[in-house]
Amino acid sequence: MTPPSGSPGPDGTADMDSTADFDSAQRLMTQFTAQLTIQLDRLGHSSRPGSRHDVRRGGRDRPPTLVAVAHGSRDPEALRTVTALLDRVRALRPGLPVRLGHIELNQPLLTDTLAALRGEAVLVPLLLSRGYHTKQDIPDAVAAAPHLAARIAAPLGPDPLLAEALHARLAEAGHRAGVPHGAGVAAPYGAGVAGVAAPYGAGGAGVAAPHGAGVAGVAASHRAGVVLAAAGSRDPDAAVDVARTAALLSARLGGVPVLPGYASGSGPTVPEAVRALAALGHDRIAVASYFTAPGRFAAQCANAAQGAGVTQCAHAAPRIAAAPLGAHPAVARLILRRYEQTLAFAPLSPPAATVGV
Repeated sequence: MTPPSGSPGPDGTADMDSTADFDSAQRLMTQFTAQLTIQLDRLGHSSRPGSRHDVRRGGRDRPPTLVAVAHGSRDPEALRTVTALLDRVRALRPGLPVRLGHIELNQPLLTDTLAALRGEAVLVPLLLSRGYHTKQDIPDAVAAAPHLAARIAAPLGPDPLLAEALHARLAEAGHRAGVPHGAGVAAPYGAGVAGVAAPYGAGGAGVAAPHGAGVAGVAASHRAGVVLAAAGSRDPDAAVDVARTAALLSARLGGVPVLPGYASGSGPTVPEAVRALAALGHDRIAVASYFTAPGRFAAQCANAAQGAGVTQCAHAAPRIAAAPLGAHPAVARLILRRYEQTLAFAPLSPPAATVGV
């Protein structure tokens, strides 16, 4: 993609040709995201009562129970947030039984929720990437409930709906991406900072930016950049999933570079990601909180967004820290999408299996 031909003036406006080029590129990215969302929706079932895609299978009057699997947190706001999110799910799908189970730290625990259920269930992890919880903890809990016919959905991320929710949370916090400007080195998705090339920023090392977005050698003021703050994991699949979300968010922001930063694990920390963006000339840096609900890691990343731990480059400390995904309507829709996709691809019958992980 050809980068914009002009640069914004002091008032933040650009020449007509530059604006047209940028608008055209932004429309293409928006169309791509919309088309991908439509295709993913077609994989599931509408499941409205009486529709030809009703999730009631084999003439059953009661659809399988949707069990939302949350991690759990000592922060009391986490449970309130997850409860509000599931209230949105119930409002979107009246008549669908929805239950909550936690992996740890909160009641009800997942094992207790499954023990109390009978019949059929679809477990939807409220987790944003693959990792130990999706590959070990949740399957173990299902194996301990042999009385259920159960399936495990893929985690919520990556998905364009999460990019939509992240974009909304950034906007609520006051972030305005603006138009990436200045002549720079064109870089494909995932071109690594510090000369490391990796698809979609594999291992959390790359900046997600479309072709033509100058991410190196750009001498321009007020350039926007975003750090996607995530929990982190030792599982390499988790880093791949987060980097894909960074690419989706970059596209949703119109090409603004998005670099993952982690609260744990082996990837770069949030302060390190901030410094990497600042080294590339970005001085309007925001932190997108890639967490389902408030908790220790979300608070830790928010503190970093306000400048904690970035004293070596205080001038680059971001001023915006978005709220976690929370009960955003797009997240509620995504939970139902995972439920429906699981029913579409794996008819319910024992033994339990994991879908898409």
